[in-house]
Amino acid sequence: MKRLNLIVTAIFLFGAWLSNAQTQPEIWKNDPPHSQLYFTVTHLGFNKISGTFDDTVIEVTATEADFSDARFEVTAQTNSINTLVEARNNHLKSADFFDIETYPTLTFTSTNLKKKGKNKYKLTGDLTMHGVTKPVTLDLVYQGETVNPMSSKQTIAFKATGTLKRSDYAIGGSFPEAIISDEVHIEFNGEFVQ
Repeated sequence: MKRLNLIVTAIFLFGAWLSNAQTQPEIWKNDPPHSQLYFTVTHLGFNKISGTFDDTVIEVTATEADFSDARFEVTAQTNSINTLVEARNNHLKSADFFDIETYPTLTFTSTNLKKKGKNKYKLTGDLTMHGVTKPVTLDLVYQGETVNPMSSKQTIAFKATGTLKRSDYAIGGSFPEAIISDEVHIEFNGEFVQ
């Protein structure tokens, strides 16, 4: 009887360990040289101007192989804004726009992920920028997984796109839509490694 109890206990413990091992979350971080968070606005009603936040950290946590339960955490340093024009970068860093001295980071924390098709999702989360937090919904595509032959690391990729209004975050309030569009297109395209 004692032997039977030991066997049952061993099976139970192994099952509990296996269950725990299968549900341990995997954490992926963006690979900076192969990642970009950027935005696009319309200038004077017809010309597209884009910029990036060069110092951006994104962490993805998931237990499911298809990332259907993934959680996203994004932090970008606002002083890393880059539009390839130094004078414009400096203006965007000023109190007229991002006010980087007061608001050194912008963050996004996901709150919901809804599957819309194969590898396609609606990603909703709270975007905090310029001292304002508002929900944002993005179109998310899981682009696949492979081993990077250069680094020998398992690598995955995501692309997220969406729009927001800069007026919702009190950014550039003294610049009307005739000069800079209120609508801002945002996109993240990048690779992640463990």
